[in-house]
Amino acid sequence: MNTDKLNELLEMDVSEYTKKKKNLTYLSWANAWTQFIKVYPEATYKIKKDENMKCWFGNDDSGYMVYTEVTAGNITHEMWLPVMDYNNISMKSVQYDAIQYGKKKTIQAMSTFDINKAVMRCLTKNLAMFGLGLYIYAGEDLPEEPEKPVKKKVVKQTKKPLDPAKVKALYTLATKKGLNGADVKKGIKTHYNATSTKDLSIDNFNDMMKRLKKLEDKGDKKWKLKELNLKTV
Repeated sequence: MNTDKLNELLEMDVSEYTKKKKNLTYLSWANAWTQFIKVYPEATYKIKKDENMKCWFGNDDSGYMVYTEVTAGNITHEMWLPVMDYNNISMKSVQYDAIQYGKKKTIQAMSTFDINKAVMRCLTKNLAMFGLGLYIYAGEDLPEEPEKPVKKKVVKQTKKPLDPAKVKALYTLATKKGLNGADVKKGIKTHYNATSTKDLSIDNFNDMMKRLKKLEDKGDKKWKLKELNLKTV
């Protein structure tokens, strides 16, 4: 291989032709080929095909691959790439479910559009074997690490004691309805699992007031306790 041309391609900055998708960087095949033939005008490439002119190989068990071959400066390099979806999960001829980073995803059946994209991505990667944009692929063969779940910051809310005015209003209404303090405490314990009004939230208070307002003033206490879902004594 011509060392000068190798170094020229290795040192060439193609970042202006790249795009970032998810956590990967992609180099457009058209721009890659344009830059490559500036260094190797005589370069040629081939797409591997079978006797039926199919350019994808594999099965629905392991997925499908495409293959390319580039010749430049009397050197030929081969490359291969799976047919993948936008999440870089292998596609098959039929739809199927896959697990990625612990999440279930439905992978659509591959189409000629997906195969075409795989071929052109494979060609771009093939050119990197000559040095063009090789730095883009550095580390791609490392094992993938599952995405770490983002821990949500839990803000602890301090429960404020019920306002004294509301406590007074609660007992005043209970008395108006013919109930005493012991009845109120019993209701607090039964419905809100609290030992006193200090443990009530504003929602608890509003609910208790709503229950009391439904009762008639004075009248049969046993009936009132029953309406409040409290055991009579």
